[in-house]
Amino acid sequence: MQSILILGAGLMQRPAIEAAKKLGYRTVVVDANPNAVCVPLADRFEPIDLKDKTALVALADELNAGEETLAAVFTAGTDFSANVAFVSEHCGLKSHACEACLNASDKLRMRACFAKAGVPSPSFCEVTKEKSIDYIDGTDSEKSNLCASAKSADNKKLWTTFPKVIKPVDNMGGRGCRKVRDEHEFAEAVEEAVRNSRSGRAIFEDFMDGPEFSIDAIVWNGTLTITGFADRHIYYPPYFIETGHTMPSAFDDKIRLELIATFALGIQSLGLTHGVAKADIKYTAEGPMVGEIAARLSGGYMSGWTYPYASDCNLTEQALLVALGKTPEYLVQNRVPLPWQPHPSIADKPQPFALYDLPCKRVSAERAWISIPGKIAAVMGLDAAKKVAFVRDVLPRASAGDTVSFPRNNVQKCGNIIAVAPTREQAEKAAHSAIQCITLRLEPHNSATDAFLRGETEPTEQGFPPSAFPQALAAYQKNPCAKTEWIPNGSAITTLVPPAVQSFLDVESDWNHGSLRTILKRFDELGAMQYAVEADIFWRAVLRGSIQGALYVADS
Repeated sequence: MQSILILGAGLMQRPAIEAAKKLGYRTVVVDANPNAVCVPLADRFEPIDLKDKTALVALADELNAGEETLAAVFTAGTDFSANVAFVSEHCGLKSHACEACLNASDKLRMRACFAKAGVPSPSFCEVTKEKSIDYIDGTDSEKSNLCASAKSADNKKLWTTFPKVIKPVDNMGGRGCRKVRDEHEFAEAVEEAVRNSRSGRAIFEDFMDGPEFSIDAIVWNGTLTITGFADRHIYYPPYFIETGHTMPSAFDDKIRLELIATFALGIQSLGLTHGVAKADIKYTAEGPMVGEIAARLSGGYMSGWTYPYASDCNLTEQALLVALGKTPEYLVQNRVPLPWQPHPSIADKPQPFALYDLPCKRVSAERAWISIPGKIAAVMGLDAAKKVAFVRDVLPRASAGDTVSFPRNNVQKCGNIIAVAPTREQAEKAAHSAIQCITLRLEPHNSATDAFLRGETEPTEQGFPPSAFPQALAAYQKNPCAKTEWIPNGSAITTLVPPAVQSFLDVESDWNHGSLRTILKRFDELGAMQYAVEADIFWRAVLRGSIQGALYVADS
């Protein structure tokens, strides 16, 4: 019996487990968490930390010494592609080289590879907690000297101009990653990045301004096939919270082809030759710039959900065939060639791969719903969300009893909607409509919720978390005149909108895509005003915290 060793048993690994079984292989799944959601799907599960190369190799040797034969090693949506390659090399299996995967796993190594090959990417240097202290206390000259080892064309400019970005060198999901808008935010940002780094290191780099994209691809037999090109929707500085993605991209072919050419050069610079690759990449005023390239399929529901829905290609299955050393037949039969059209800044560089695209046939839109800080009392509206036309999946991540916060990384979102439709407008409208159906009702009398509704923020997080309706709140604060001092129980809130707010009912949307008019109407439909509430407290809570703020005040 042949087996496939799959690293990770979270939801992002479900497509890999299912694809391996479909191809006729036994699945051996490892994860440090024995309660991970996909453990029951495995033919065999072993509680092994994905960082533990020794244990992974020992398991592979055990499989090969017994009645089983290990046919491939695979992961998706984790940061452990280097360990996949390490075990694969040990067993003589097909994969990217381990050194190439290390280049794609450590952002400092990655940036150095890009700089050496002339692949457009930000100026950068390494920082640690100790260096951040030296920076805050040092002179401009001393600050510049801290970057003496950086592969940067202008270290002085790197350390003396803002905004910048700090992130861990070896983590994913936006953990510990943030924009640094001035030097006063620097030390805390470094501390958070280092805390989220497995090796205690962070990277300090120029901020890239421009729209962001996710690209998945399969590198095989000297070819690079694009298997998903999505527009990313990033909000809420100083953090980079992806509220969703949409594919195919709304941008024109010129921009897409320039981004793909830059991606291809980045893949070549890392040494990736056999397997999958995933890019986070921006289109700036200077052209494409690579944020990062990983030697794995994307997480965030893209490779396993939205791209297969949009293209009819089971991407994970095709990637597994490549890992097995077989021909990805669907890929080969359905892909179309792409021209080499790089941005002028890299026009002198030779084409590294024959380029192909496996295009989308319809539009997929993934969107996340998020919460203000507090503890969930009830999740309402999931069934209604499932009934919205074109909605394919409703994927909650938080439930009653969970403590939630406004997200500072992409792991702290509360759930996701995936809609699939013939047009972009239909898919996006469906996703937004479904999210508007869902309400997380918070437990009353919670200090974190109270602090949020009072507008309290940390000194180094100016403007975060944001208000639901900032323009309406600003107008109300200038003229805090309600129609009545107290709102009686059973009142219809839609009839009591303060004069200063009435012109903003349809101007803004909250983080869950609801207008002020929409959320007030929903509040009335819920019959939530069971007690008399002081009007000023209520309206400030609504404008700061949307439907959650309104329900919290009513329930408290």
